[in-house]
Amino acid sequence: MQNFREKADLIWKVADLLRGDYKQSDYGKVILPMTVLRRLDCVLAPNKQKVLDYLPKVASLKESARDLTLNKIAGNNFHNRSKFDFEKLKADSDNIAVNLRNYINGFSTSAREIIEYFNFDDQIDRLDDPKTDLLYKVVKEFEAIDLTDMDTMQMGYVFEELIRKFAEQSNETAGEHFTPREVIRLMVNILFNEDKEILTKDGVVKTVYDPACGTGGMLSVAETYLNELNSKAKLEVFGQEINPESYAICKSDMLIKGQNPSNIKFGNTFTVDGLEEEKFDYMLSNPPFGVDWKKASKIINDEATNKGFAGRFGAGTPRINDGSFLFLQHMISKMKSNGSRIGIVFNGSPLFSGAAESGESNIRKWIIENDWLEAVIALPDLLFYNTGISTYIWIVTNKKNEERKGKIQLINATGEKDEELLKEGKIKFNRFWEKMQKSLGNKRKQVAENGNTKGIGFITKLYGDFEENDFCKIVPNEFFGYWRVTVEQPLKENGETVTDKKGNPKPDTSLRDYENIPFLQKDTDGKLVPQTIEEYIDRDVKPHLPEAWVDENKTKIGYEINFTKYFYEFKSLRPLSDIKAQILALEESIVEAEKTVLD
Repeated sequence: MQNFREKADLIWKVADLLRGDYKQSDYGKVILPMTVLRRLDCVLAPNKQKVLDYLPKVASLKESARDLTLNKIAGNNFHNRSKFDFEKLKADSDNIAVNLRNYINGFSTSAREIIEYFNFDDQIDRLDDPKTDLLYKVVKEFEAIDLTDMDTMQMGYVFEELIRKFAEQSNETAGEHFTPREVIRLMVNILFNEDKEILTKDGVVKTVYDPACGTGGMLSVAETYLNELNSKAKLEVFGQEINPESYAICKSDMLIKGQNPSNIKFGNTFTVDGLEEEKFDYMLSNPPFGVDWKKASKIINDEATNKGFAGRFGAGTPRINDGSFLFLQHMISKMKSNGSRIGIVFNGSPLFSGAAESGESNIRKWIIENDWLEAVIALPDLLFYNTGISTYIWIVTNKKNEERKGKIQLINATGEKDEELLKEGKIKFNRFWEKMQKSLGNKRKQVAENGNTKGIGFITKLYGDFEENDFCKIVPNEFFGYWRVTVEQPLKENGETVTDKKGNPKPDTSLRDYENIPFLQKDTDGKLVPQTIEEYIDRDVKPHLPEAWVDENKTKIGYEINFTKYFYEFKSLRPLSDIKAQILALEESIVEAEKTVLD
């Protein structure tokens, strides 16, 4: 993986040429499309001359037929029939703008449309200044950067590193983060784990979708995984992306890999679903954290109100400043009736934000009561480039196996418990993460990719074993449900209870209180069993407030997943004698140190 750093650094240095003529926030308008062009140029290089030699033979064909024929000669889903490549562009500095446009126009339709999303033609005009000769200098520098030996995963890292740096330059980091490949690999491992028997069959064809696909990292890793598992299987990838630069990069990557680039759609997934009629076998996503959906609110609210569960947002809408649950509901709407599996990365907010019967709580209720939530995995912090916050993988499916039905698996892969054991000398390494040799933005940790005792393999094994241990809890769906009840006490005047016309006591609003009563409680053996509101009130409220009652008309149902609480372990305080002995020992060592200094 070190190779991608070297390439990214080389490309980033080209941006120095733009200093003074471009604002730092605009560097990406030049560097990103040029990186795509150079990448396409390197991919086509081996067969470029064959395409040019064959060109006269297809001159009379329609463009669509000509493209198909020349694509085959090029050995890719695209070709370039211009006489120019980067080497020849560099050789003619006097006509660089005209020649570069000729080169871009020489791409087949699918590739040319990708470049158009960068609006790069405007930058050619801006760079083509004879006083600075910037356009020629940029082309010359890129010609010296060889991207031939880069695989799609490495190029994904290059693009994401460049976009991250450009975002930092323009202060556009809020909500923008890219998914480390090892996190995607973990998600894919778990998503495909239950279907390995199906996926190893000859000729199997499956589909995977990402509604916020960015530069296509999720889709690329899923495709690579399936190819490693079964070279005779085919995974068709689909996605949608709102950022034009990321969209163009993703589409170029799909083009190079032989996927159908028309499966990648541009635009806001919520306002214009580019794949409205499609359903998918697998879905993966890492939607932006904490990004508001105010601009799309009218369309989303109208769909929720008018279509209900026939649309995408029938379960409810979350608060306006976090659209995470909108992405998940959208993905659920694309599950196949015979079964689909979803993996999505969230921050902590979707686990517990929102009171009973709020939008978030109702969405959790809908997912859990339909028995779709299969697992939640807490990841280590400092895994992502532009945020150090804690993150969670949710696994959602409408085809749980018999063992998992009615249950939800919680996996604590933060590594916090390992840190304690490491300090105590009980283990030799952290089983969940390792420090990076060099940080990438806020990313200082990575999930190891080797064996069943560490990292991806260990977490996947915890998931697959489906057994309770220090890192894994398995609970019934009802475990996360609760009643939000209003507890009233009688209004008193001169020591007497005030009643209404029917003789019922009037509540004293100043004494009103609220209780969250879990659907389940632990019995004397520690086993989870159902409880009623009445049982809870009689047991935990009446002994202290004998006249209290519950206003049943105000009772609400809520669902939340307080992840940290489930793995909390009470640690008894150290004995006072131990603390006293340590203090005395410290005092004694200080006295000895003073004597040494004074002497």
